[in-house]
Amino acid sequence: MAIVLAILLMLLATAGCAYLAVAAVLVGRFAARPAPGVPEGEPAPGVTVLKPLHGAPPGLLDDLATLCRQRYPGPLQIVCGVADPADPAVAVVERLIASHPGIAIDLVIDPAVHGTNRKVSNLINMAAKIRHEVVVLSDADIRLRPDDLSRVVAALRQPGVGAVTCLYGGQGAAGVWSDLVALGLVSHFLPNAVLGLELGRAKPCFGALIALDRTTLDGLGGFRSFVDTLADDYAIGAAVRASGRRAVLVPSFAVVHRCDEASLAAAWSHELRWARTVMSLDPAGWAGAVVTHPLGFALLAAAFGGGRPALGLALAAIVGRAALAWRVGVAFALPVPALPLVPVRDLLTFAVFVASFLGRGVTWKDQDYRMRADGTFTEQDAPGRTIPGTAAKGESQT
Repeated sequence: MAIVLAILLMLLATAGCAYLAVAAVLVGRFAARPAPGVPEGEPAPGVTVLKPLHGAPPGLLDDLATLCRQRYPGPLQIVCGVADPADPAVAVVERLIASHPGIAIDLVIDPAVHGTNRKVSNLINMAAKIRHEVVVLSDADIRLRPDDLSRVVAALRQPGVGAVTCLYGGQGAAGVWSDLVALGLVSHFLPNAVLGLELGRAKPCFGALIALDRTTLDGLGGFRSFVDTLADDYAIGAAVRASGRRAVLVPSFAVVHRCDEASLAAAWSHELRWARTVMSLDPAGWAGAVVTHPLGFALLAAAFGGGRPALGLALAAIVGRAALAWRVGVAFALPVPALPLVPVRDLLTFAVFVASFLGRGVTWKDQDYRMRADGTFTEQDAPGRTIPGTAAKGESQT
């Protein structure tokens, strides 16, 4: 039985190595596709960028300042929002305003909570400040290149498009654990997303950056429609498609996510939340991702008597993953990933994948939640008990 199991595990590892090679080819092709151009003779629409904030990790000021350096030809407004007047992000935004007097920057401080998703509650509180016809949502830890806004707005102005998003890679900002998280974005998340897009299975909308017309947002019922959904970014894209318009991903670039996880616990909590969110949205697709973990299966095969062939597959998996990470970095001009960490990264990803099937609990912003199969979630202060007033949509409050 051990030998049979070893053979099955080696077959999975072989399929995983083949996946790495295919993904490297697809990533290059995807990144080489031209982005939509700006229609000639049309003035650039005004853009309001919404930045919901919570806390002030190192690098936040630099992240926000990348918005002020955009080479966008039209009017630009930046709206930053916090729920707590004592939030250290307030001081960061005030510094941003003082150092960029020529940019329209608004700060909203509003503690009102409208549902379970605190980030969406923040967006609801910020929405009254929106001045322009194009609304761009971007997570606090995202850094933009000078032409990124122009690219997404150009894609948004194509016929039939209701929302635009883009891929993202990572850059570690807090030591080895943040380097591991950043490497995971480049070596696992991004190529998996490209493969899903190429197979026609993935229809993503990433919170790193989403652009949509104000009229489209209003037609969806505004941000209130997503206040009880953990995967609010995915839900926005699905709602746009359900309205008859397209939600598209710009293929030719990726923004940079600043990773600031300073411990294994922080990295584990973040990635398990992400994994269980994806699994709740696409259980079959998430289960199919089993083939993307060749190193874990090769090492298990070796433990069950696979011998040198299994160890050879393990080495091939490490080399293939490193080559894929390097290929992604070059194709999307992302920061150089920490390639020596590839074996540790692969095993951590495999462990998160296995753990994602062992429960529905997630932690977000120091608060515990429980996922539902429909993507909604409940906030808990103890296992099995929902905090009053935070029941998800369609459930009575207890």
